[in-house]
Amino acid sequence: MSIYLHFRAVAESEIRDDHTWLAAFMAEAWENDDAEYAAGIAHSINKGWDAVNDLYAAADALYTDADEPWNLPIYGGRPVPHSADADPSDPPLMLLEPSGVSRAARFLTTVSFDELWNVVEARFGALGWTKHEHLEHHRALQEFYGQAASAGHAVVKAVWA
Repeated sequence: MSIYLHFRAVAESEIRDDHTWLAAFMAEAWENDDAEYAAGIAHSINKGWDAVNDLYAAADALYTDADEPWNLPIYGGRPVPHSADADPSDPPLMLLEPSGVSRAARFLTTVSFDELWNVVEARFGALGWTKHEHLEHHRALQEFYGQAASAGHAVVKAVWA
């Protein structure tokens, strides 16, 4: 069984702050994932997004920035609550507003991947997670968030199982 964290960049003015509407929007985006990924407005991580978050959490040990921008790329944003009439099978959703997207993009371009990897290498290696795999996730997230921030977009996140 696959489970994905799906990211979709979108102009904030095009978003309705309603779980049912956002779930339908994200379902349509998921159906068009290949085209949207190619256009740079979508990204997804299969199963391993918690490990990517753990990689970024290593920044907490390296930097003294009380702002903690390391939590923005994966889990940043606010939950969009289900409405009373929402389909309970709709995915959990998060919404990261444009200011958070910009902060996430800035973090991803300024943090040293090698420094992060040095902090987590022994633990990740013991779990069978490779540097190459995480570097690919990091580079893809740098590109995705960089484009979203440049466009002034928000990012909606959904978990698909």
